[in-house]
Amino acid sequence: MGNGLRQKLLRRSQFLIFSFAFFLFSFLFILPVQAQKKEMSQARTYLKSGKDYDKAEKLMTDLLKDSANRDNKRIYLLWYEAVRGQYDQANMKLYLKQKQDTAAFFDLNQRMFTILEALDSVDMRPDKKGRVAPEYRQKHAELLNGYRPNLFAAGSYHLRKAAYQQAFNYFESYIDCDRQPLFADYHFDSTDVRMPEAAYWATFAAYKQHDPVLTLRHRKLALRDSAKAQYTLQYMAEARHWLNDEELYVKTLEEGFRKFPMSTYYFPRLLDSYTRQGRLDKALAVADTALTVCDSCEIFLFAKSTTLLRMEKYGESVKVSNRLIALNDSLPEPHFNAGTAYLNIALKLDPRKDKKQLRQLYQKARTEMERYRQLMPDEKQKWGPALYRIYLNLNMGKQFDEIDRLLKK
Repeated sequence: MGNGLRQKLLRRSQFLIFSFAFFLFSFLFILPVQAQKKEMSQARTYLKSGKDYDKAEKLMTDLLKDSANRDNKRIYLLWYEAVRGQYDQANMKLYLKQKQDTAAFFDLNQRMFTILEALDSVDMRPDKKGRVAPEYRQKHAELLNGYRPNLFAAGSYHLRKAAYQQAFNYFESYIDCDRQPLFADYHFDSTDVRMPEAAYWATFAAYKQHDPVLTLRHRKLALRDSAKAQYTLQYMAEARHWLNDEELYVKTLEEGFRKFPMSTYYFPRLLDSYTRQGRLDKALAVADTALTVCDSCEIFLFAKSTTLLRMEKYGESVKVSNRLIALNDSLPEPHFNAGTAYLNIALKLDPRKDKKQLRQLYQKARTEMERYRQLMPDEKQKWGPALYRIYLNLNMGKQFDEIDRLLKK
């Protein structure tokens, strides 16, 4: 065979291989395109019939599982129409007071946001020349803005059902609209007066789930709801406590106490935190601040009495305790504080030089500790050792023997 013929046969073979490869590629490309068209056509048929909207939705979500279809705007549009059809049907049933799953109705409402927000991200992609000209943004933003109140209503519905995860998701969707480019012209953060309230309920729902990260997510916006700020700060403090962030926990308590000094939440926890940290001067300052707000509040006076006792300022502690006893003699702890303070003052005196003063101190301590025993008979571990020492130093043999027997039991 000549070289010329061999080359002709070689070129013909290469041509045939290329042609087959091109045909195969075209065939493989055309098949999914044809399948896509068929499924979209079927979806349109469902939509026109006013039935089987769920089947139309299934066809579109199946198409979007293929990454090659995710830039096709028409698929998203058909998906949206399928969900909106289901939504309209459910809405009509609710209006006519027919049987309808309310949670499912709200889920359909939220899915419309998911679909059109996804479509907007595709719609915003630049063309080959780098130009960005969204085709659907204005129309779709206007459509969804009409449905947006349902996101808030859905959150409220799930709160009433104690379904806190679902409630959080809906309130967050409501808030998230402000972040979505689709709603860039609406400026919800400054124009929607319900945004802080939605943030508060999202914070509450996260708190009820014991989720510290989600509890703190919308805290700044939630604090703008002044009517509920007291509770928002409380949830923030608890979240930081769960995260073992002692510094921010205390700072949140400080802010809460500064803004809401009469709250039963902030004052005792702040005082306890300072005490655990050994910052008794700060604890005393908090008590004094609280007393400027309410100088006859028992909890504030008791806190000051106890803090002074821990600071070994026994005389001052006695004065505050006596003031509290004068206000309410039936409170047990002020009697214990006063009795303990008298005993600690006595420890500092010389038994040989200060006999008269010592006896007076033990008599005063006896009055307070016996009253405490009367009010708290089961607290033997507190009044028992104190009365043992008092009766011993006052030579009260009968009373001493009784306490001795009680302690030995």
